Amino acid sequence: MNFDTLTHEEWERVLAFKRDLHMHPELSRQEFRTSEKIREFLSALPDVELVPLPVETGVAARIRGGDEAEVMLRADIDALPQTELYESPWKSQHEGVMHACGHDFHTAALAGAAILLQRAKRAGQLPGTVDLIFQPAEEGTTGARALIDAGLFDRIHPQLCFGMHNWPSVHSGEIVCHEGALMAAKRNFEIRIFGAGGHGSMPHLNTDPIVCAAAVVQTLQTVVSRNTDPLDALVLSINMIEGGSPVNLVVDKVILKATIRSLSESALDRAIERVEAIVQKTAEAYECRSELCWNERIAAVWNSPEMTAIARQCAARTACRVSDTVPSLASEDFSLYRAFVPSFFYWVGSTAPGEQMEHLHRPHFHTDDAMLPHAAALYALSALYAPMLVK
Repeated sequence: MNFDTLTHEEWERVLAFKRDLHMHPELSRQEFRTSEKIREFLSALPDVELVPLPVETGVAARIRGGDEAEVMLRADIDALPQTELYESPWKSQHEGVMHACGHDFHTAALAGAAILLQRAKRAGQLPGTVDLIFQPAEEGTTGARALIDAGLFDRIHPQLCFGMHNWPSVHSGEIVCHEGALMAAKRNFEIRIFGAGGHGSMPHLNTDPIVCAAAVVQTLQTVVSRNTDPLDALVLSINMIEGGSPVNLVVDKVILKATIRSLSESALDRAIERVEAIVQKTAEAYECRSELCWNERIAAVWNSPEMTAIARQCAARTACRVSDTVPSLASEDFSLYRAFVPSFFYWVGSTAPGEQMEHLHRPHFHTDDAMLPHAAALYALSALYAPMLVK
């Protein structure tokens, strides 16, 4: 009996499920319909138990197997605030919201894996218990923390964890198993600069926070160019500036929002140190006051040599080619699970042969859904074989 191949009927069901999610995308922490559709899909499968968690969105489920290692499989479920421009019969029906990162693909793949794993369970071939985690709010990298804080690891006790992301620069038919840092550590932050506003014709009576903010933006660029090792990949981006008025008024406050990302935790430490000094001292130099507010630090997605060896053997059992590639400075809160359980993160090729590559977070982004059965098989095979590869 095959536990890594969906039947034609099962494949059609998974594809329909994915396309329904794609037509009805929901933003982070608003995935109410998505969560309900996941529960409906799982509840129709024999031997799949829903695991209660005190969260508004997201779904946890379990398939009980033998006495081997318990395995956690994670998919993310949220969409992005973008308008879809890629034309298809299942295009997003919600203006300004689309699955521009393929989380609907991940969700459908894990749903397909649930079909395969409950089949193995009924045949007495499921070596250990499998936890199916459909995580909300990955885009803001807050969903993993929300599940952890809600007691996820009080309710499940995995010894191994696997996740995946579709990756457009990897061709369909390939699975990336990369050892070491795969995706960047990051720290998002907000800078508030306070001046003293007044009439624009009287600059000597005002303290202009816009001029100070401009100096902060310019000076922060030296963190990458002059304060960190050029061999350590690091990026610092100011992605929002908010402040201003009609031309005759100097405002009291400017807000900047930014991110730092690096594959090196030590480079990130150094960058954070320099940001704090630059913001404080630049504000003082311009006679302004500053506040620096840091978001939670997200660790790098890091695949250990031991987990990489296990993952490669699991991926080799699929019909796909196992490959490697360079890491990315994109971030993923899947990394937070590594503090609780040894974890591995795959990249799955999602650009169809002959098609132009559309990067993540772009309005024409779309996945090659012919890879869905392979992604489902990868999840399932990781749960079926990884427990037997643990030393």
